[in-house]
Amino acid sequence: MSETAATTVHEAYAFACMRCGHGWEQAYEIEHHVDGSNNDFVVYKANGERVPSPLSKPTCTNCDGHVVRIMRSGRVSTVQQLIQSQYETAGHTEDSDVRAAAEHHWHLSDLLHPFHRK
Repeated sequence: MSETAATTVHEAYAFACMRCGHGWEQAYEIEHHVDGSNNDFVVYKANGERVPSPLSKPTCTNCDGHVVRIMRSGRVSTVQQLIQSQYETAGHTEDSDVRAAAEHHWHLSDLLHPFHRK
């Protein structure tokens, strides 16, 4: 059975685990193929490795939980930048302090709070 790669698109998603509050982002190469029987199928790759579809059963990279909210790309990194900016504004400007803020384990409330409507 031969296959042909019809198109490859690049997508990125933000994820937030509803179990442990961990947030992360991941970029994907999504390859659309047609097999020898003329059936369409899709292959997802992350960092060059084939992975399951992030839309079918996402798994938390921190706790392996499966109750994961999928959001558009940029939601997690935007919140991380806002929190880091607030951290720096509070007077923590040394490199070690900034690294500590960047490596902080973000909780779900941290990630979603700036997007709640008032």
